[in-house]
Amino acid sequence: MNAMVGDRLLVHGNTVGERDRSGVITEVQGTNGEPPYVVRFDDGHTGLVFPGPDAVVVPK
Repeated sequence: MNAMVGDRLLVHGNTVGERDRSGVITEVQGTNGEPPYVVRFDDGHTGLVFPGPDAVVVPK
């Protein structure tokens, strides 16, 4: 998985009833666009994310 600042991270809910989460990647801490990413989620929460197989990067 590779990303750039400004791309969006979409994390699919992995249990019934769990909503998808999305946010803007504000910092790429790995080398060559690799994780971890600092993400500002749409709900206002900001966190360090190590995306799993349920996540996709949407280019800006």
